[in-house]
Parts: sequence; C-alpha cells; structure tokens
Amino acid sequence: MDEDTRYEAVRSRDARFDGEFFFAVETTGIYCRPSCPAVTPKRQNVRFYPTAAAAQGSGFRACRRCRPDAVPGSAEWNVRADVVGRAMRLIGDGVVDREGVGGLAVRLGYSSRQVQRQLTAEVGAGPVALARAQRAHTARVLLQTTGLPVTHIAFAAGFASVRQFNDTIRAVYASTPSELRAAAPRTGSDVPRGATPTAGVPLRLAFRGPYRSADVFDLLAAEAVPGIEDVGGPHGRRTYRRTLRLPYGSGIAAVDERPSGARRRPGPADAAHPGGWLDARLHLTDLRDLTTAVQRLRRLFDLDADPYAVDERLGADPLLGPLVVARPGLRSPGAADPDELAVRALVGRTAAEELVRRYGKALDAPCGTLTHLFPEPAVLAQAEPDGTLGALAAALADGALRLDPGADRDDAHEALLAIAGMDEDTAAVIRTRALGDPDVAPPGQDVPDGWRPWRSYAVRHLSVARQPGEEPGRDRTV
Repeated sequence: MDEDTRYEAVRSRDARFDGEFFFAVETTGIYCRPSCPAVTPKRQNVRFYPTAAAAQGSGFRACRRCRPDAVPGSAEWNVRADVVGRAMRLIGDGVVDREGVGGLAVRLGYSSRQVQRQLTAEVGAGPVALARAQRAHTARVLLQTTGLPVTHIAFAAGFASVRQFNDTIRAVYASTPSELRAAAPRTGSDVPRGATPTAGVPLRLAFRGPYRSADVFDLLAAEAVPGIEDVGGPHGRRTYRRTLRLPYGSGIAAVDERPSGARRRPGPADAAHPGGWLDARLHLTDLRDLTTAVQRLRRLFDLDADPYAVDERLGADPLLGPLVVARPGLRSPGAADPDELAVRALVGRTAAEELVRRYGKALDAPCGTLTHLFPEPAVLAQAEPDGTLGALAAALADGALRLDPGADRDDAHEALLAIAGMDEDTAAVIRTRALGDPDVAPPGQDVPDGWRPWRSYAVRHLSVARQPGEEPGRDRTV
C-alpha cells in the first residue's frame, strides 16, 4: 500500500488494516489505528508507521480513544519466513526481555548489528524499541485489570526499573501509571477492574474480520488431552482451558467461545471494528509470563490471521469457493506449546494421555480436571528413549530440532524428516500447527498454485467440510 491508499483506509475507518499499519497526527502528537473513530485529520498532518514502536520512537503517544496497542498483530509476520518475520515472532514471545538482543540474534543466526539494521529498515524500530512497546502494552493491561501494586507491575511487565517503567508509560500514554489505572473503563465491554492475581488476569484477545470460533472449539474439544486440557459448556458458549509451561513458571488459561453472531455493547475502542475478541483469563504463577502466555494463545487460536486476504484468494478457486462462502473466517489453529504438539502429532491422543499420566509434572494447585503439565522433551527422551518418540524427544531436548516461533521452517522440516520413523503426513501437521506455517500443502498431493500462500487454510476448509470438528489422523486428532 502506498501512503495515499493508507490515508483512504484511515478516512473510511477501515478496520481491516488495524495492526497492519498505524498513523500519527503531527498536530496532536498522537498515533492511532486506522479505524479510530475520531475526526479524520488532514492529509498533510498524517504520518504512517509499520509498527506502534516506530510511532513511539518518533515521539507520538497512543490514542486514548482507539487504543492502538490493543489491535491484532500484523498477519505479515505469520506468513514471512525471513529473518524479520522470525524476529518479530520471537520478540512477541518475549525473547528480548528474557535473553536480550544478543539472545535474539543467536536464535536467528545473525549478529546483533544485522538484526538491528534489518528490523529498523523493515518495521521502523529495532528489537529494543519493539520490546519496549510490548512491555508498555502489558503494563497497561495489568494496571487496568489487576489490583497489583504499581511497583510489582513494573517488573512483571519486564521493565528493569521502576524509573524506566514510569518514563515509558508517560512517553507512550501521556499519563502516569496511577492516572492510567484511574482511567480504566468501569462499564461497557471492557474487562473488569480490580481483579486479583488469585482471580487471574482477564483479557480480550482481539482478532480482525470474521472468526469461526465454533470450528476452532470443535477441533480443540476433539483433540483435548485429559489432565492438561478440557472444553466445557454448551455449544456456542464453551470454555477451553489448558495448562501452560512458561519461561518463569506455569499457568492456566481459560478462553471463551464467541457465540455466532454475538453482539456486545460496544466500548469506545470498538467503533467501526468488524472484528471482535475472545474473552480469556490467565492464572500465572509468575506475572512476568503474561506477554508470552498471551502470544501463545494468539498462535493457538490463530488470532493474528488476515481472513480477508485468505478468503479472497481461496474463494476464487472453483473447489474452495463454496466452502469459503459457507465458512468465512475459518482459521488454521496453531499450538500453545510447539514441542507438545509435535509429540501429540506423532503418538495420537490416547498415547498422549498416557504420557501425561506417567511423566507429566503435577501442578502445585490442580484446577478441576487440569492437574498436570505435558512432559518436557528431556523427560520423555530419558523415559522413552526407543523408537520414533525417543528420537523426536531427544532432537527437541538437545536443540537439533527447533520449533520455537523464530525457527527456520524449512530447516525444522528437514530435521523432522531426518528422524527415523517420521512420516510426511506427521511432519506436515507439525509444520502447520507447531510452526504456524500458513502455506503447507497436503503431502503427495498436487494442489493448485492459486492456493498459495494459504494452503494450510485450504486443507483446513477441506477437512472441516469432510467431517466438521475433526482433523484427519490418529484418533481423528493430533
């Protein structure tokens, strides 16, 4: 898109581009999402940025009306397999906060200087600035949804000091942390204020465009492994719950299904927004894991996808066209834990349940049917050293196979196929789900080039049409 096209999107308040770019107004010093309901600024006063961090780096503060930090992430980073796309996925997972820019560079196989240069050229901000913008958003969520002391929030959000936290909040939101907390909405569609860590952190996981939540929840219910997952409630209002192994501790996530055609009382950030959100709640043993947990849920539910681009491309195909019309916004779910998904794709649901019973780590405080974390690869490699499972677990444990958000998808695929006993179908499932690749073709099948770069979504359409709510494979699940 050129700048004139972007301005037309702003003038029409087109929410399809929320998260794809941001615009800032020089006369006010504020940056917004394209669908901001405020009066459209004059063209000569508008500047465009590819990321919120780039706008912040130019001295603009976030709009209080449209809350541009709460938009879905750009779908571009799901599609791109180059170093910038991999870096953006790793930064979203919190790698810079945990390992610094040097750790990010090591994971990418580049020098810190090269990573800085490429990110700045492509997205207008380096890794430190991108991580800073993410920390600011995490801090705002904690300030406005929990009763935690401000000093605790500073470190939970990833800031190195309270002073750094205060300076960032003032720069991004033009408010002190206390003022930002006091300004939290008390009514409408926003999450409630004053939640405690015991009650969990309530969140809204935003998505753009149509979202077929029923099909996602059908799939999650069909493949749920007792002990680490459950799906309960009536169809249309189900809740998916699962345990999470996180860098600093563990967690339990609960995500509510969005009823078909649901309409909620809109808040100020929802004007002209054809997308929506999934209500979620996170119980974490260490709040420093909040950013990572949110990103992993977003990948699991495929919330950063661009359904407009997917449906336009696949809808033009004679075979897929009627399926797209029947299920607009169908998503290709990912994984909350890529290593876990790989093991489950290999052994199937029944065997995965047995692995949880025998080797899973018991939660300190079980929550209903959620009692364990899925066993780590190192534990499985020691306990089940033989066969394909042992080889897969060993490769994951020693780093010969990487499935993290920054992994090179082609390298990972080759490493998978190098494992004795690994078949093409299982490798394709792992590439689609664990690596979040939107363009995986069915192994051994000749499919039209017109399905690119959304072949994973094409396969999902065919799968749901064949037997709604189930995936082909062992035990009809991964």
